[in-house]
Amino acid sequence: MIVIDEKRIFKEITDKNPGSVSLNGPDGILPQVQETAKKITKKFDIPAYVLADTTWGTCDLNSLGSKVLGAGIQFNIGHTINTEVYEENLILINAYDDIDFDSVARKCVDELKGKTISLVTDSQHLHQVDKVKKILTENNITVKIGKGKGQLNDGQVFGCEFYPATALKKEVDAYVFLGQSNFHAAGIALSTNLPTYILDPYFNEIREVTEFAQKLKKKATLAIYKAAEAKSFGVIVGLKEGQLSKVFALKIKKELEKEGKEVQLFALTDITNERLKNLKGIDAFIQVACPRISTDNQFDKPVLSTPQANALLKILRNESIEGYLEIPHWL
Repeated sequence: MIVIDEKRIFKEITDKNPGSVSLNGPDGILPQVQETAKKITKKFDIPAYVLADTTWGTCDLNSLGSKVLGAGIQFNIGHTINTEVYEENLILINAYDDIDFDSVARKCVDELKGKTISLVTDSQHLHQVDKVKKILTENNITVKIGKGKGQLNDGQVFGCEFYPATALKKEVDAYVFLGQSNFHAAGIALSTNLPTYILDPYFNEIREVTEFAQKLKKKATLAIYKAAEAKSFGVIVGLKEGQLSKVFALKIKKELEKEGKEVQLFALTDITNERLKNLKGIDAFIQVACPRISTDNQFDKPVLSTPQANALLKILRNESIEGYLEIPHWL
């Protein structure tokens, strides 16, 4: 069950005395966010708005929505990073999953025995890393935890940022992700090119995601080669607060024009196949908002991420693109 740090929320409201607040979090914990909002209204007699749009991380907090509503504080729940206050009146609140990993950790011993592995996880399971490490170490598995960097805590990864994992790629045989997210685990596999396993406590199973990740890579690489045949490109800037990469958008526009390509600039909040269908005369797109938009979604035309765009330029210059996803940050 997801446990939200409501004590911190209530303290912030008591200290700041806002006229209203807003709350949001990942789709999977929205029911718990709703319950917290109900408690706030009952306890403080103020409006508590649940921002129900999808939020993918600290690049996608929807603080603009909170400002439009006039909320005195926005609480973004479940995106734990190295800082609790992200911007003025926007506070990041911890949420953790209290499910136990003991059984599944012991179940994977035979699979991992004799290996040196790195434990990694997302925000909701960070508190379980030390406990799982102890179980595996007691069963003759060498465990390493990568150091955090930037916003990341030790052993933590985002969907597009993998510093604690990539820092150990020369020291380990495999990675073990605590949780259920193919989204995070596949990113680890692609950025390290090493076997990656999921310890899933919900189904009490260990599963390897390496094959799934390679399918994503094959799809991403095919899109790059298709885009290399395009004559006209649309370069898309994301309008979400943490996705406004205008500098790289202008850089890639300039580099493509050097290669004789026609380039038009676009801006979108949500980059979907349906929205792109409305844009005519474009053979391929490059979006600099979020790399996982390109690898994890289906589009009628090539839609490249930043690492794919860099690989595309290498192809156009007859250079190798080997290892183009094996980088710690896909932006």
